[in-house]
Amino acid sequence: MKTRQIVKGVMVALATIGFVLPQPLVAATPSPASPIVDVALREGGLLVGQVVDEQGVGLGNVPVSLRYQDRELAAGKTNPDGTFGFKGLRGGVYQIVADQGHGVYRVWAEGTAPPAAQEGALVVSGDPVVRGQARSGFVAFITNPLVIAGVVATAIAVPVAIHNSKHSSPQSP
Repeated sequence: MKTRQIVKGVMVALATIGFVLPQPLVAATPSPASPIVDVALREGGLLVGQVVDEQGVGLGNVPVSLRYQDRELAAGKTNPDGTFGFKGLRGGVYQIVADQGHGVYRVWAEGTAPPAAQEGALVVSGDPVVRGQARSGFVAFITNPLVIAGVVATAIAVPVAIHNSKHSSPQSP
């Protein structure tokens, strides 16, 4: 009988949690930080890059700024094909901010960049589209429609079964 009460309590708690969880808690959220991209500086500490739209077409005359630790170091505009450059830089982590786009780049002094480093910074302007995002862990389990259906069914069936077992009388022959 005690086990039955424990199971009942657990089921009621799970059902309550399922109904009480706010939707933003179980919704997919974007990554809080941009990935850091390795970029090799050219001779003279020149950082080159390009601002493109979602289709990869270069955007001309777009304002671009170079930031280091929340401080703007330089600003300019892109060429007609979307390219830009900032010179006199040393290795470090910089943020490039363009019209509706930004990126975080770890720039390496000439000759010190790892082999996978890019030759320039690419900034995509516009709203990024994220596809194929999957939840994992407890949130994925608890938001699974089959789990929710099971919790709801249990939340209905257990109290009904308990009520019926308390109010049924033994049948006499």
